[in-house]
Amino acid sequence: MLLNLLLVIEVIVAFFLVVVVLLQRSEGGGLVSGGTNSLVSVRGAGDLMTRITWILGSIFFILGLLLTIVAGRERGAASVVDRMKVNAVNPADLQRESQPPAGTAQPGPAGSAPTPLQAPTPTINNPFGTPVAPAAAPAPAPAAPATK
Repeated sequence: MLLNLLLVIEVIVAFFLVVVVLLQRSEGGGLVSGGTNSLVSVRGAGDLMTRITWILGSIFFILGLLLTIVAGRERGAASVVDRMKVNAVNPADLQRESQPPAGTAQPGPAGSAPTPLQAPTPTINNPFGTPVAPAAAPAPAPAAPATK
């Protein structure tokens, strides 16, 4: 709830920040010109727009930090190691040599030629679940009898 509220306020502040920046003149003058009042003069309008930009920018960055903190607390303080359940691993299993799966090349005795590797048969991944074996290659067309 708080995260959504902060996110909405952040988007609104970002919108107003963009509008205020786009309204400013590139020379540092303001949007409004003329008049003797310092707030309505070119210099006064520029100062006002600069202040508004600084205020909105500060609010934008503070809300960004708050969003990061709130999102981090909602996610939980568990580390990656805690989620992996390292304590459940049996050290004896780590010391045991792993045996290669059936169908893979076994290393031969010293001095013998290495056996060639056998590539696994390709499968087509079905988006609905289990992999599907590829279709058989089409049979070659029968040869046409020779005609004279």
